[in-house]
This record gives sequence, C-alpha cells and structure tokens, in this order.
Amino acid sequence: MPMIERSPITLFWQRFSRNRLAVAGMVMVLCLFIIALSANRISPYDPALIDVSQILHPPSSKHWLGTDQLGRDVLSRMVWGSRISLLVGFVAIGIATLIGTILGALAGYYGGWIDNIIMRFVDIMLCFPTFFLILAVIAILEPSIWNIMIVIGVTGWMGVARLIRAEFLSLMDREFVLAARAEGAGDLRIIFRHVLPNALAPVLVAATLGVAAAILTESALSFLGIGVQPPTPSWGNMLTAGKDNIEIAWWLSVYPGLAILFTVLGYNLLGEGIRDAVDPRLKV
Repeated sequence: MPMIERSPITLFWQRFSRNRLAVAGMVMVLCLFIIALSANRISPYDPALIDVSQILHPPSSKHWLGTDQLGRDVLSRMVWGSRISLLVGFVAIGIATLIGTILGALAGYYGGWIDNIIMRFVDIMLCFPTFFLILAVIAILEPSIWNIMIVIGVTGWMGVARLIRAEFLSLMDREFVLAARAEGAGDLRIIFRHVLPNALAPVLVAATLGVAAAILTESALSFLGIGVQPPTPSWGNMLTAGKDNIEIAWWLSVYPGLAILFTVLGYNLLGEGIRDAVDPRLKV
C-alpha cells in the first residue's frame, strides 16, 4: 500500500500528543486563559471592594481563599490578577520577539558589517544582568504595567535575535532561496516570504518559555513595590501583603505563590513539549 503523506501539522500534533507532560502544560495554560478571559463572570466579589468587617479572615464558605488586610476577597483578586499576568507575558514577549526577529533576520541575511554591529550590540546587552537592568530602568520611570511590559520586552530580545540569525545562516544556501534570487525577488520578499516562515519554529519555543520568564519578572517587580501598583490586583503585590502578615495570614502568601508556580510550570511544560515536537531529529 502506498504511504499516506502526513502534513507538518499532523506530524507535530502526533509528536506533541505523545508527550503527557506537554499536554498537561497545554491544559494548564488553557485553564489560565479561561480564567483570565472570564474574570468578570467567575469572580465572586469586586477585587477592589474593601470590607473592614472581614479583615484577614481565613478561608471559609463565604471567602474560599480568605481575605486580605483590607477585607478584600483573595480569590477575586487572584482571578483578576491572572489577567495582569497574561497581559504582561504576551505583550512583553511580543515586543521582545518582534525586535529580536527583525534584528536577527537582518544580521543573518546580510552578514558582514551589519551582522557584526548587531551581534556586538547583542553581546553588550547580554553583559548586563537583565533583572538589575530592568530594576534600574523602572526606578527611573514611573511604575506602571505598561512601562513594565515595554521594559521587559526591550531587555529580552537577545535570545530571539540569536536564534533567528542562526536559522537564517542555515537557510540562506537552500535551493528555495537560490531559486527566489534567480527569479529576481527582492531582499524583503526573500526575508519575509521565503526564509522567515521556515525560521520561526525555534522562536515559537523561545516565546512560549519567555512568557513564563516575563510573568516571573513582573511578579518579582510587583513584590518589590515597583511593578503593578495597588489597588490593581497582581500576584506579585499580593505576595507583598502576604509577607507583611505571614505569621497570622498564611493564605495571603500560599495561594498567590501557587498561582505563579502553576502558571510558570504550565508554560515551561508547554514550551518543552513544542520544542520536542518540532525537533526534526524525532521521526514518527
């Protein structure tokens, strides 16, 4: 019987679905999406509602995850905080991926002095500890969610640039690129129509893992008090309240911490699964 040729998407899904940890990560990420997108429907209370009669009440049937130092419902604030995490992760990594893709494509396609300038700039950026660089910039700017997303994005593109450059260097001598040049295609057409679509697989993996890193960075900044500012709920600034009341209100630290763990673990498992599924050395 003749073999049925399977599409790349079918091959990808077969490899991905065999990885139970990757599927578990995908389910965890989908759960986060559902919670974030339906926060206004599933949140039992207004996350900013202050009730002085319910200050630091432990988990109960009325407040499933307890209340904080202002009597606000912890579950409601965690649900709305998932939107912050989702927004920061995707916008920040979107900015980093866009910058890294453009610079990496230019370096890999043109080579020569353009490649040298871009790669030396990458080396300079990598010399700075990223988190401390973000701290320095945020300390100068006004703390806000938009500044955090922009700063995380413009300080996290170097890995993507290196990946794209390496992929371009490996693809530039392929037959389809030489054929496009022989047909008289311009540089932009070759870059964006022929080479870049074939170089995006490792970038997808890096972006997925980068979302987890961006969420961790935002949580750390909010925990230090220079990230998302109250009363906007963020898992990081919820941990700050938990630190101040750790001896009498354990739930203020445990539940936001578990939410961060769950989210970061889900994205890491998903990213690892995508990496294994797109690896050409794994044949079905």
